[in-house]
Amino acid sequence: MTIVPFEPVPALAGGILIGLAATILLWLNGRIAGISGIAAGAMEEHGGERLWRLLFLAGMIAGAGAVYVLWPAGAVLHSGLPLWAVLAAGVLVGFGTRLGSGCTSGHGVCGLGRLSPRSLIAVITFMATSIVTVFVVRHVLGVAS
Repeated sequence: MTIVPFEPVPALAGGILIGLAATILLWLNGRIAGISGIAAGAMEEHGGERLWRLLFLAGMIAGAGAVYVLWPAGAVLHSGLPLWAVLAAGVLVGFGTRLGSGCTSGHGVCGLGRLSPRSLIAVITFMATSIVTVFVVRHVLGVAS
């Protein structure tokens, strides 16, 4: 495993951009920038509701592509895990976001910013689960160590 040194300027810039995007979406559309809800709605909704969701998701993908082109050293593209593990993790995260009625962006960024008690409980649950998962995967199962 490679430890990447903390770089405060890109982290601050990313945080500002995420906060700005969430704020603009709330001001202009009255919607919370929860990515799991936006993605689910992009597959289920029709008309204007679907369009803004698809544009938001396209902007996220384009933004990631821009970072990769403009700052390739900042893009980590390989986790070292086998493909089956990455796919299984994606399915579990998708299931968890539906079960928890939201994801880290909806609860962590937007919910905590609105002082939502439900979001505080969700974020505590996300963090505790991730800590236990990393411990089990790395120290009990010995994967990706």
